[in-house]
Amino acid sequence: MFCDTSTIAKYYSVEPHAGAVRSQIDAAPSVFCSELARVELHAVFHRRLRENTWSAADFKSAVRQFQHHDVSGFWTWLPLDSSILERASQYFLTLPPNVFLRAADCIHLVSALHYQYTEIHTHDKHQIAAASTLGLRPISLN
Repeated sequence: MFCDTSTIAKYYSVEPHAGAVRSQIDAAPSVFCSELARVELHAVFHRRLRENTWSAADFKSAVRQFQHHDVSGFWTWLPLDSSILERASQYFLTLPPNVFLRAADCIHLVSALHYQYTEIHTHDKHQIAAASTLGLRPISLN
């Protein structure tokens, strides 16, 4: 199971479909993610604090839970290397002009391909729309 940041973030929040995401992730034998997701996840936590959707206690609780999972090997972080970044960069040269895709989202998609996944668990509407252009099947629990 390969997850992007939008799916990992749902694991640590109380929002629509979060329970289904937690159940699916908890049932998976292994969950793989680009190491980019670690940085993005902390940014998501901080944004929720900054926008007052989380209290300071909510923020600290999520950070503690994530750090515990991180140290215990709950998430398997797949390294980014220059070939992934180069492939992502080159992908924008052939991306159809009507497809909106952010750089970090492209890195998640290309990472999934690099590590030979055919599916990506994502809740990001732009990744969902762009995944098929790379031959990936997006999976989201809606």
